[in-house]
Amino acid sequence: MTTKDQRTLVLAEIAVAVSAGARLERACAAVSIHPRTYNRWKAGNSIDRRKGAAKSVPRRYSDEERNQIAAVCCNDEYKDLTPYEIYVILLDKGTYLSSISTMYRVLRERGLVNFRGNTRSRTNTSRPPERVATGPNQVWAWDITYMKTSIAGMYHYLYTVIDVWSKKIVGWHISEVESYIVSEKLFKNLMLKYNLTNVYLHSDNGNPMKAGTMLATLYKLGIVPSFSRPRVSNDNAFIESFFKTLKYMKAYPKYFASLYDAQSWVADFINWYNEQHLHSSIGYVTPAQKHAGKATAIIAARNEIKRRAFEANPQRWSRDCSKLPDPQRVVVNPSLETLQAIAC
Repeated sequence: MTTKDQRTLVLAEIAVAVSAGARLERACAAVSIHPRTYNRWKAGNSIDRRKGAAKSVPRRYSDEERNQIAAVCCNDEYKDLTPYEIYVILLDKGTYLSSISTMYRVLRERGLVNFRGNTRSRTNTSRPPERVATGPNQVWAWDITYMKTSIAGMYHYLYTVIDVWSKKIVGWHISEVESYIVSEKLFKNLMLKYNLTNVYLHSDNGNPMKAGTMLATLYKLGIVPSFSRPRVSNDNAFIESFFKTLKYMKAYPKYFASLYDAQSWVADFINWYNEQHLHSSIGYVTPAQKHAGKATAIIAARNEIKRRAFEANPQRWSRDCSKLPDPQRVVVNPSLETLQAIAC
């Protein structure tokens, strides 16, 4: 805010300029004030109402009072209570400290709204590591989903492992229990089946995924696990997408009468999914074709036929003949840098 001495000096300079024949507007512009400001100062109104100028708010609590509010809210008696609780407790004791909104405002300025005294601060969960797949059996994802039975409250559990590059279901198992013991056996068989010594594996935070013996088994097999953040389903999007495809099929039963029925239905579905389903994210080839390395030749043949059609009748095309995509790189949990690079 302009001080009183500065205002007096400005008023004097403008008065001298005006008496010398200058117009008031030009004299005020020379010192960067408006003529109305000049008239207000000349009339004795010292409040600086210019935009951005510091204002004096009469009802504002002094720094000493605000420090007292923060001290009361953070003392041992009130540090674990909300301003609403502190407010009424003080009223019951015959004391009015401030309004509830003022308590919140003071605490917010000091970063004490969410953490005071012995209350535990919020835990920041880091993003899972980025995994890049450029071929089959480099990065897998897995999860467990419920399958209803004819008895309410009882379920079969479908364990499913998907290759994120080819989208092929590389392993599955249905059990009547959800247990890390079943998971361990599944991964031992898979590593033996594909003759692998190492692979990245992503999953959510369920007990069968993070059990101590389960993790020890994974590391022993050469499997490097990573886990989704709590309540963030997009961190494991590939397997979640498969489960949606599975359960949104018209043929998906409302319930399974027996474990054998569930195994038979899922076996047929996964055979269709791997061998016949033209998957959109891999260029409309089947996961089995992609996994076996046949997708590039298939898509190249399609592009050749498309090119010939373009050359035969170019007037029928509004632009150049674009090629059908053949994605060769899949990223699980992309970093912010990767997302920015994709956006550009």
